[in-house]
Amino acid sequence: MSLGYAEKLSYREDVGTVGMSELFDPPNVLQQKIEQLATMIRKSKHLVVFTGAGISTSCGIPDFRGPKGVWTLQREGKGVPEASLPFDRAMPSITHVALVELEKAGILKFIISQNVDSLHLRSGIPREKLAELHGNSFMEICPKCGVEYLRDFEVETIGLKETSRRCSDVNCGAKLKDTVLDWEDALPPKEMTAAEQHCRKADVVLCLGTSLQVTPACNLPLKCLRSGGKIVIVNLQQTPKDNKASLLIRGLVDKVIAGVMHYLILRIPPHVRVDLFEIVFTQFNRVSEEKYAKWSLRVSSVHGERAQLPFIKSVEVSFPGRPKLKEAVLHQQPFVLKRESLKTRPLKVFLKLNFSDGCGCQCTNIEFPITFRAPSGDFYQDKNTVTRALRDTAIQDKSCGQFLVVEKRIQSNPKREMTVYAVATNIVGYDGSLSSSPLTEVLSESKCNLLKREEDDMNAAEVPVKKRKIVLTSF
Repeated sequence: MSLGYAEKLSYREDVGTVGMSELFDPPNVLQQKIEQLATMIRKSKHLVVFTGAGISTSCGIPDFRGPKGVWTLQREGKGVPEASLPFDRAMPSITHVALVELEKAGILKFIISQNVDSLHLRSGIPREKLAELHGNSFMEICPKCGVEYLRDFEVETIGLKETSRRCSDVNCGAKLKDTVLDWEDALPPKEMTAAEQHCRKADVVLCLGTSLQVTPACNLPLKCLRSGGKIVIVNLQQTPKDNKASLLIRGLVDKVIAGVMHYLILRIPPHVRVDLFEIVFTQFNRVSEEKYAKWSLRVSSVHGERAQLPFIKSVEVSFPGRPKLKEAVLHQQPFVLKRESLKTRPLKVFLKLNFSDGCGCQCTNIEFPITFRAPSGDFYQDKNTVTRALRDTAIQDKSCGQFLVVEKRIQSNPKREMTVYAVATNIVGYDGSLSSSPLTEVLSESKCNLLKREEDDMNAAEVPVKKRKIVLTSF
């Protein structure tokens, strides 16, 4: 979970049992249980997955009740543990990406998550297939019209408080709120309703990396038992619900799920992180006869000038062929450069964006042309199409740093061009073709063959869930 989230929570003396010993099944027993779980999943008609902090520890995010968890160390007077990388740069684990493939194959019907790290959404799980019971540290919601905004930065508050931003709908404009619960906040009704419906219909509820101690969420998996469903628990520590499980697996979640995918002949594809940023060119001169133009160039977040760009630490600006224009290195956000130049000559500006720690590459280079002519029309591309193109290119090249223009908006008086870019900032492989995790060595790519999505069967088996409007401001 987010360490910032843990620090913002109200103080609570009783946080449940913490620091229990971790238990591991012997290798031969673990292998048998993985095969048994794969068989249960293959035969299931309505698989629901219930996730906890244990599926994100391999992403560099500490859990809460493990031997080195947040609550465990705090009880020992050691404070909050350090994450191994910036929280906003955490990449989905093997388990996150495998769940996406199970959903695409029509096997997984719904995910119920107690995590606030946004990794399920970032991995590609459709919003309507996910209940985030405790909220999302990267999500804001409009209390008036219900639009959700997925951010690339961690929202500054928790406890369903107002943030510093407003709904972008011109017919609304209400102040947004964070979505993360504090201790005394009730679980969100929409999330709970969907979770309860799917658990009642489930023939298998697979609990991954959760201690099953936090009520009322921990009781949701039990609802499948009334209709003959089965509970499977994959966790290194004992839980209060172990006696209700048809199968208990003591092993690393990633290793278990990688083995299951192997037996199901399902591939775990690479994951590519795509982020958005904006370059704004503003020309201040209003008299067309003037020889020189005063202008500025700003590299900033698509969330507005006051929002941080967490994945860019500096911008180097140069002007090839124009030695009189002074080069610059911008360190302070928003990254703004102001210059004056001849209007009669087109200008090429080269921007080197230096990425922050946690990105998969050090930088990317962008050529930004300036003509000083009258503005042309707006330009828009579908974000999903752009994202797919970037991901395909990054996977083929086995590297990140590629970018594409998503949209360009033109304003006049003063002339202003706002260009939104999508850039691939991370790529992680899980199947041996890229920088794979050692836990995926059990996979054999020669046997991998992604099952086709059976749309009709999937739709027939699902519980209807009303789709919510979500504004994706990062991918």
